[in-house]
Amino acid sequence: MDEKELYEKWKRTVEMLKAEGIIKSEKVERAFLKCPRYLFVEDRYKKYAHVDEPLPIPAGQTISAPHMVAIMLEIADLKPGMNVLEVGTGSGWNAALIAEIVKGDVYSIERIPELVEFAKRNLERAGVKNVHVILGDGSKGFPPKSPYDAIIVTAGAPEIPKPLVEQLKPGGKLIIPVGSYHLWQELLEVIKREDGSIKIKNHGGVAFVPLIGEHGWRE
Repeated sequence: MDEKELYEKWKRTVEMLKAEGIIKSEKVERAFLKCPRYLFVEDRYKKYAHVDEPLPIPAGQTISAPHMVAIMLEIADLKPGMNVLEVGTGSGWNAALIAEIVKGDVYSIERIPELVEFAKRNLERAGVKNVHVILGDGSKGFPPKSPYDAIIVTAGAPEIPKPLVEQLKPGGKLIIPVGSYHLWQELLEVIKREDGSIKIKNHGGVAFVPLIGEHGWRE
């Protein structure tokens, strides 16, 4: 399947997500069209990249289904100039979408060295220059570039990690799946109030790989 055919199939997926009301905003639609998912999977999976399901990536991990990524980005309501941290780089796709929306530097932390290199290669191939991939424990956040307007976590935690809340600006949002290990979580939107307390909105059930780390699940 050549690049043109891959892109045409991807455009139809974006149109489907828009018709279903999952992609709501022009900024998320533009990012999806600018950064197609097939640029962020291994060659053998490119022909399936338009399918609205998770796909395997190295190290036994997955790239999320397009609808799930769109839902999280719509909840985050990112704007140009925002300072954003992603926890769980994986393939680099979500970080590329974030960078396209905020039009600036994005920091993404990943604990698996093989995925750090995989994401860097994908981002370079996609021409994305403003994503900084860091090897480390994402459950601790990334204090050097905090505070953040938004933190998006692409793995399920047993509870809301305190360091991530601490690294949010007042008014900032943490988007994170919280629940059981490898089975079922609730997608939470955690909003930090001016006084440092939090307000939580529950966006329903999801299934993500576990967040491994000091403030996540222990290996």
